[in-house]
Amino acid sequence: MTQSDVELVVLAQAGDPAALGALLARHEAAMRAVALSVLGYGPDAEDAVQDAMLVALRRIGEVRDPAAVGPWLRAIVRNNSRTMLRAPRAVPVAEPEWLASPSDAPTPEQALEQSAMRDWVWHGIGHLSETDRLVTLLRYFSDASSYEQIAAVCGVPVGTVRSRLSHARRALTADLRTTTDAAHPDATATNDARWREGHDTIATAMDGDFDRVVRESWWPHAEMIVAGGPRGGRDLAVTGMNRDLTAGVRQRLRNAVASGNVLIWETDLISPPDDPDHCPPAALWLQVLRGGRVRQLTLFHPVPARV
Repeated sequence: MTQSDVELVVLAQAGDPAALGALLARHEAAMRAVALSVLGYGPDAEDAVQDAMLVALRRIGEVRDPAAVGPWLRAIVRNNSRTMLRAPRAVPVAEPEWLASPSDAPTPEQALEQSAMRDWVWHGIGHLSETDRLVTLLRYFSDASSYEQIAAVCGVPVGTVRSRLSHARRALTADLRTTTDAAHPDATATNDARWREGHDTIATAMDGDFDRVVRESWWPHAEMIVAGGPRGGRDLAVTGMNRDLTAGVRQRLRNAVASGNVLIWETDLISPPDDPDHCPPAALWLQVLRGGRVRQLTLFHPVPARV
């Protein structure tokens, strides 16, 4: 027997991905019709629909009248479309609210932790290509979240960042719709393990043994990139860390997030008391892995305020 909208909403609000997937599939044609009526045919209309589906994932619990979920979904598409129509450039500007992180809202990681569908979403992020996953993690789970900072970290133009994020949102939405019934690994356990690994590594480095860490966990020909600065190999990383230690700089892990072969550590940099402005307040370690070992590390100092 076909389930009603009311039944599907109730199940989705209880954390059933299959119910939400069925609900979105049922209303997708009507959502697309709204986007086309505002934006006309083209990629912007499709972006508006995909973003609306991601918004629904985050906000399905806000639906008070399950029988009116259709108009609710179409209203989200209409708002997205109007925002894009007002934008001075033909690029997606409607960030999915479950990923956006204004200063007065929970961080994306907190939002996902509060959702019963957390593992489903992280499973989808893990299916993105390396380039899409990289910009997604930077944009939604790090302090280097502005387009300009992501461009600096990745060494690409801002326009490329925008297009990659647009592609990532589409790919993520498509994956979520096809994996509603799949088994989703425990994302919390994975990220907790990455946190412990990062904490132990930073602690070892602070004890003056970073050279051993690099030898054991980096590939021999791994590349070290300082965003906007020099490039080199493992020696550059070890020399830089030892120089900071000699100057009295300390680091403390603040955030660790990982998906597939992309791993991000964010650390607080603590300057020595007699030279409080010796270094920037924070560092971001963007690591690309192969076989569990670092093949490339990009070091970046993000602007503290999120944009």
